[in-house]
Amino acid sequence: MPDITREEVAHLADLARIDLSDAELDHLAPQLAVILDSVKSINEVAADDVPPTSHALPLTNVFRADVVRPGLTAEEALAGAPEVEQQRFSVPRILGEEA
Repeated sequence: MPDITREEVAHLADLARIDLSDAELDHLAPQLAVILDSVKSINEVAADDVPPTSHALPLTNVFRADVVRPGLTAEEALAGAPEVEQQRFSVPRILGEEA
């Protein structure tokens, strides 16, 4: 079983912007190790003659004609906005506010 350290879990949580307590870090490290071990066992079973697939059945994309149609003007689009700034929707900032 691959060993996942507490520090690696903390680093992954930081990258994902997830705040974990010390108890959660201790709890998640062995669980992530089990997940990685399961993925490793699947890779060992996969044969070279079986192509990797993302879906069991073939998928078909349905395309439509790309037709240009008239759209809204900036004024029409922003007419119902609660706040507008420099011909753009004004929304509260949500990223980068925490230390």
